[in-house]
Amino acid sequence: MTPDLISTPKPSKDEKGAPQPAGQRMKQLFTRYKLLALLLAVAVIWLFFSFLTNGAFVTPRNLSNLLRQMSITGMLACGMVFVIISGEIDLSVGSLLGLLGGVAAILDVTYHWPIAATLLVVMVLGVAIGLFNGWWSTYRRVPSFIVGLGGMLAYRGVLLGITGGSTIAPVSDSLVFIGQGYLPRVAGDTLAIALFALLAVLTLRQRRSRQRYGLPVVAPWQDAVKIIAAGVILFAFVATLNRYGGIPVPVLVLLALLGVFTYIATQTVFGRRIYAVGSNLEATRLSGINTDRVKLAIFALMGLMCAFGGLVNTARLAAGSPSAGSMGELDAIAACFIGGTSMRGGSGTVYGAIIGALVMASLDNGMSMLDVDSYWQMIVKGAILVLAVWIDVVSGTARR
Repeated sequence: MTPDLISTPKPSKDEKGAPQPAGQRMKQLFTRYKLLALLLAVAVIWLFFSFLTNGAFVTPRNLSNLLRQMSITGMLACGMVFVIISGEIDLSVGSLLGLLGGVAAILDVTYHWPIAATLLVVMVLGVAIGLFNGWWSTYRRVPSFIVGLGGMLAYRGVLLGITGGSTIAPVSDSLVFIGQGYLPRVAGDTLAIALFALLAVLTLRQRRSRQRYGLPVVAPWQDAVKIIAAGVILFAFVATLNRYGGIPVPVLVLLALLGVFTYIATQTVFGRRIYAVGSNLEATRLSGINTDRVKLAIFALMGLMCAFGGLVNTARLAAGSPSAGSMGELDAIAACFIGGTSMRGGSGTVYGAIIGALVMASLDNGMSMLDVDSYWQMIVKGAILVLAVWIDVVSGTARR
């Protein structure tokens, strides 16, 4: 196959060789370039709110607050995307986030534990509760929807019990830094340069690997454009945040989690098994893979992400609140669906879920700045969730 044949698109045809209708081709284009469509949606949302707020929405201060706000939903979405890809669901993550954040506040404020011990205990507890949820779902065969629903009620009840229904405050400065601190500007610039270099190396490495195995590759200019565009976005992102304090620590943590979870999903055997379990559970089991163990590990990762989210939320508020994490599970699930994760399982990306979380946070932030009534905010978010699932159904039809 020549480079011209690789880089030049041809009119799509159906199984009989006849040209496909324009609508069908549009569906296929959307399926192939879903990430680009998501980024375009974010740009449209930001332009819309920027116009209505006379530019206040895109100020460095508001964007910094927006990204800090988005980071908690993004952490939950990192774990939730694996859960949904595997064909399961977890409705307890919001309550579990609140419970773990409350435990962190109690250990810090009431018992004055060192910050390292508090972080370790909360993360271990998150993994343990995630394993408990997974055990019920996999080995006891209780549907994950019911396990999550029960956990949503039970963990909220435990949180109310251990806090006495009152706010636990103020937490120590070392814990507050996790939610309110900033990366020094020099460190932020260095990080941007390192990430750009890493992106260029990985792109070239992927290109050479595909050439080595005789797989089709895009034209060199397309890879160059992708690297340059990503670099421009990256340096603009860092420069904007540096104008207001620097990169927030929660955003830095989310970027690290994005890299780790993307690596797990795309470069590890465990990641491939997650997709296999969600695509065809019975075939995966018959191939010799312990599907119960895979799902158990997925729920453990979800519990760990709840621990990260709970710690950041408590640190951001400088207090442990009995209402923390309320509706967090719906925001995380909506972020995954908006980001292209299939409700049927077996398909989805971590970075898509993060962009979905950015969409949700942008809507919340923008409508709050416009002083939109809370009921309208809920209506808009619900409508967008339904629209995202409808697009998933349409995309699935196009793929078939």
